[in-house]
Amino acid sequence: MDPVGQDINLNSPNKGLGPAGGVDSLTEGGAMGVAAANTLPPGLTEEEAEELYSDLAKVEEEINTLRQVLLAKEKHSAELKRKLGLSPLNELKQNLTKGWQDVQTSNAYLTASETLDGIAQSEAYKKTSETLSVAGQKTTAAFSTMGTVLSRKLGDMRALPFSNSFGNSPTFKSFEDKVGNIKLG
Repeated sequence: MDPVGQDINLNSPNKGLGPAGGVDSLTEGGAMGVAAANTLPPGLTEEEAEELYSDLAKVEEEINTLRQVLLAKEKHSAELKRKLGLSPLNELKQNLTKGWQDVQTSNAYLTASETLDGIAQSEAYKKTSETLSVAGQKTTAAFSTMGTVLSRKLGDMRALPFSNSFGNSPTFKSFEDKVGNIKLG
């Protein structure tokens, strides 16, 4: 609350209301508010100030009434949504679906989609795709060959006389199995 006792929180349903929920103390008494303030802006008579304070009190009362009506309508809306089984999550899903449909029908999306389709049909794209496919196949073949060679070399190492203890160790067997099982693609 500010020093005058007025709720200044913009999200508060009591915004602009005094501590008792009514209009603030300056506008409550009309002329009394003018006397309490005891200073008038230059060029404003006491009668004009009283009229302005009276108008201000009426407007603030209307605002308070509208807040109450809005709050009641929001509660009624929430109750109807609850009865219809509409949850905030369902509403979010519907909003996202509608938003995605709007995006898909927008000119920017359609233009980008056409451009990407054109690129996919272009000769350069097809050649690049073929080249990458061939490179992938060759890489797969190279790794497969390397695995075969390593397996053979490990088998040769196992046959060496100095590697009997090494060739029969669990670590060597595990490594040999893993290299022998290398498969790509």
